[in-house]
Amino acid sequence: MAEALPVDVFHWAVASIPILILLVLLVRYRWSAHTAAVISMLGASAIALTVFQAPLFAYAVAVGKGVWDAIFVLYVVWPALLMYLVTERAGALYALRVEIQQFSSNDLFLVLAFGWVFVSFLQGIAGFGAPIAIVAPLLLALGVRPVYAVAIPLIGHAWNNNFGTLAVGWFAADSVAPFEAPVETALQTGIIHIAPIIAGGIAIAWLYGRWEGVRHGLPMILVITAAQWIGLMTVAVYSPFLSGFLAGTVALAVLYPLSRWERYDQQHEPFERPAMEESMSRDVATDGGEPTEEEDEPDPIMGLVEAFLPYGVLLAIALVVALPPVDTVLAQFEIGFPFPAIETGYLEQEAADPYEPFAILTHPGSVILVGVIFGYGLFRSRGYYSEWRDVMETSPHVEEEGTILDGLKENGVPASLSIILLIIMAIVMVETGQITVLALGIAAVLPPTAYLFVSNGIGVLGAFITGSNTASNIMFSPLQDETAAELDLPQWSVLASQMTGGAVGNAISPSNIVLGTGTVGIPGEEGDVLRLTLPWVAIVIVLVGILTVLVSGFVFLGGGG
Repeated sequence: MAEALPVDVFHWAVASIPILILLVLLVRYRWSAHTAAVISMLGASAIALTVFQAPLFAYAVAVGKGVWDAIFVLYVVWPALLMYLVTERAGALYALRVEIQQFSSNDLFLVLAFGWVFVSFLQGIAGFGAPIAIVAPLLLALGVRPVYAVAIPLIGHAWNNNFGTLAVGWFAADSVAPFEAPVETALQTGIIHIAPIIAGGIAIAWLYGRWEGVRHGLPMILVITAAQWIGLMTVAVYSPFLSGFLAGTVALAVLYPLSRWERYDQQHEPFERPAMEESMSRDVATDGGEPTEEEDEPDPIMGLVEAFLPYGVLLAIALVVALPPVDTVLAQFEIGFPFPAIETGYLEQEAADPYEPFAILTHPGSVILVGVIFGYGLFRSRGYYSEWRDVMETSPHVEEEGTILDGLKENGVPASLSIILLIIMAIVMVETGQITVLALGIAAVLPPTAYLFVSNGIGVLGAFITGSNTASNIMFSPLQDETAAELDLPQWSVLASQMTGGAVGNAISPSNIVLGTGTVGIPGEEGDVLRLTLPWVAIVIVLVGILTVLVSGFVFLGGGG
């Protein structure tokens, strides 16, 4: 049982070593994710087998579970990478960049529209990394530097991880720690979500153009924040299932009137834009006149509608699959395997039959594959692959690339290795009690108010390790529930904090970062992405902590328990 776990300074410090190794190697030394993952996974394994007294059989079962969980994620990674390559090699991403820039001349508007609003909308229906894999290449096509093209949607979609994907994270928490007061839980969760929503918009504008970017984007940020937050708050209390999707849809609808506003219809005044590849995006005027286009840039070989059609098909399929009657039928076809019970020197894990099954027909990877097949058939039938190769050979403004298979091997293999190793590390730490010791240690030394403040950090930790808000909620909601009871804190406050932290933590999850770097062709640069998202997560942890304490204070003043 978990009560037998040794929660002391020694075991807590040892359990933290694999995470510290991973962070230091990625952020400080900028190692590639797959290299850092090898060292961290070996460290977690050694600690499991020695300090946490896991026999080889228990360790092998944990590794097997990790491999199976990795397959679930890889079934998103490979189709998403294929989608990127199928569209990029046909010239569709180039066409999207050129044609979308006709929609608005303002690059900051477009970056916020895709990297914050559209990715949040996708998170409302798809999730499991698919929004990052879809939007990162689109940002790249708009002229965003690759590292920023991954970091921006990671930050932008984080707020919708709990109520998004049709509230799977919410229902996961309720299944393992039944809500004593569902309305109050939804209300407080919605209230404190204001922090990652507005902080996401501000952070993206800052990454784009520092404080000048924030100043220029602030009106848009406030309008979109209101649309997302009010949409979420209005629906969450009555139907958590639809709240994330509807909030994302409302914000998406608000983009059109914003794009007609002169402030965002025209390119902004010149200022530093560290997120942009100036050679790929429109020049910002430096003489007070109108921005100019690159004279020799080739014309797109297809129109906007045609270029976006594979993504439109993907989106339509995702919406249909998400409908409850359709999902009920398709979700019957599950794949999963049994795993035996295991026992270490400190705890037991029950057998699972099956363990973490997934419905192949409703899996995001299957949905993306439909878009891949449609896009490849469309572009190949119209001769775009050969036509775009001719453009690449003759234009100095378009970099020549290899075949789709070349790109798949070059980017997919290192990304897959990283994800497998990271998830094995995570499951080994979970199954042998290392993660539970970390969380219990934090809870043991803090008074009630301080625990309220940091409780969302435990959710962040769970998402960092597992790459999933849902997994974080399953892992830590029971612990948060028990701790709330011991400290006489309202359950809804602590669980709201857990769920919000689990959502925010997706922005720094190495497996999510690897998914993004793999789909934009920069495997090995995960540390650079983490250097952009980690400070934002740290700030949001503080903001969510403050809001949690304040809202809980109002509950106490009002006579709540």
